[in-house]
Amino acid sequence: MAGSIIITGAGSGIGRACVQHFLAQGWDVGLIGRNAAALEDSAQGQGQALILPCDVTDDHAVDAAFAQAVMQWGRLDVLFNNAGQAAPIADPDRLSAQVFRDVIAVNVTGMFLCARAAFAAMRAQSPQGGRIINNGSVAAHVPRPGSVAYTTSKHAVTGLTRSLSLDGRGLNIACGQIDIGNAGTELLRQASAGNPEAEPMIDVQTVAEAVWHMATLPQGANMQFMTLMATQMPFIGRG
Repeated sequence: MAGSIIITGAGSGIGRACVQHFLAQGWDVGLIGRNAAALEDSAQGQGQALILPCDVTDDHAVDAAFAQAVMQWGRLDVLFNNAGQAAPIADPDRLSAQVFRDVIAVNVTGMFLCARAAFAAMRAQSPQGGRIINNGSVAAHVPRPGSVAYTTSKHAVTGLTRSLSLDGRGLNIACGQIDIGNAGTELLRQASAGNPEAEPMIDVQTVAEAVWHMATLPQGANMQFMTLMATQMPFIGRG
């Protein structure tokens, strides 16, 4: 059964794959991202796509984008809280304070602001409730070297997921988290090209299908955490 979903970070990578998968299933899809042209590319002219250019760190812009979607659709069933930002690999003493702040602004504050807007919409609608899916990372479990900002942010996302799940329980608002290891986005494939030590990847469509599975669980069921990664990824045993 089709529904409505807002996807952040919808202009590329995992977000774009999810946009196209949900559109193919007949859903109304709101695309949030800073680059309107990239959002248009993701939407591919589909009539059920709603382009919502927005910086997730701007609370007023986030609230306006969610309000526009709810006004058009009448309700919001799912948020895929996907927008994220990485940082250059660096030891903690060689990472600038501003870069750290920038990562936290997108990966933590931005995710909170979008969850906050979705939570408000889901509380107010009738029937009450909905589902929030946060994009975590295997970094939410163990870090890679030189990733202090990103790892810190993804541990915070896990705390956000748990709190949203608890606070939403009485309102029929479910919250789960998908922790992804090495999705084969165009950016990651380009970065790994020619590197004989590059880690195995999974197809980004596999990630979209996993998000779809989480989003379409029966009412009253929630996948609290999912870890999805390449079978040969050196994750188990790390740390």
